[in-house]
Amino acid sequence: MAKPRIFISSTFYDLRQIRSDIDLFIEGLGYEPIRNEEGDIPYGKEDALEEYCYKEIKSVDILISIIGGRFGSESKRENSSISQTELKTAIKENKQIYVFVEKNVLSEYETYLLNKENSINYKFVDNVKIYQFIEEIKNLKVNNNIKGFETASDITRYLKEQFAGLFQRFLEEQTKIKEVSLIMNLERTSQNLNKLVTFLSEQNKGQTEDINRILMINHPLIGALREKLNIPYNFYIEGVNDLMKLIEARGYSNSPDEAPWDDDYTWIKFSKNGTLKETLTISKKIFDEENRLKYVNKSNWDDNYINQSFLNIPSSKEDDLPF
Repeated sequence: MAKPRIFISSTFYDLRQIRSDIDLFIEGLGYEPIRNEEGDIPYGKEDALEEYCYKEIKSVDILISIIGGRFGSESKRENSSISQTELKTAIKENKQIYVFVEKNVLSEYETYLLNKENSINYKFVDNVKIYQFIEEIKNLKVNNNIKGFETASDITRYLKEQFAGLFQRFLEEQTKIKEVSLIMNLERTSQNLNKLVTFLSEQNKGQTEDINRILMINHPLIGALREKLNIPYNFYIEGVNDLMKLIEARGYSNSPDEAPWDDDYTWIKFSKNGTLKETLTISKKIFDEENRLKYVNKSNWDDNYINQSFLNIPSSKEDDLPF
């Protein structure tokens, strides 16, 4: 199962305990933390090591940037540190970011704003570029929220609230998607009914095949297949042969366990890595003796006529052997 991938970005030596604590927090949520020192980033031989960090950011979902008092290693790419360039890369890639700054550094940042035209020594940072970078972040139009922290628990508490908010927003958007889908289905039904009325009004009574096609497009089975197989276009089914061709085109195959006397047609589909088995069953009751689809009103439709189930298949221990 896919997990959110979260990149932890900061200088290492002064913040390594913070990095470790956040790593444990992320793993505790069931997410995947990405830390350079843990070997989570694959390196090649073609580019500088830091470039592979920037490439990895393109494939993560969230970046957590932690800014302390050390500037860290200078980036070979631009006039900033590697950790600063990591954050800039995440912003450029439009990733969800969270920026945390040590409270002492954040407090002294106000002193920097008052004296940035003057050459003075700062107590809590080893390079004035840290304050210049914080100013750059705050001047962004979006993704410019900065949170102060003293301990790792300050960061994890804030992240827990933020992740909960993201999940709630996701659920809300899923509800909206269903509402939009319902409206689109109603509009589609209305359009098809208008076509039917127009057709009948033109007295094309001899064209029964065309009428049946319009009716079948609005068959409850068609709507169920569109939803379960994620089919975005209109189609219709005349009989079992059409149904089999449609489902097999979506990557399914007939179940070897299906018997002629079964009440359902059954198809199965495995994920690419073989760890998920999907089963699709459709009742034979909605087909007549000649295997043609019967017309069923929505009021008489039973949702159990079509079922879709998923089964996780644990990988064998032999698959984990290195040879």
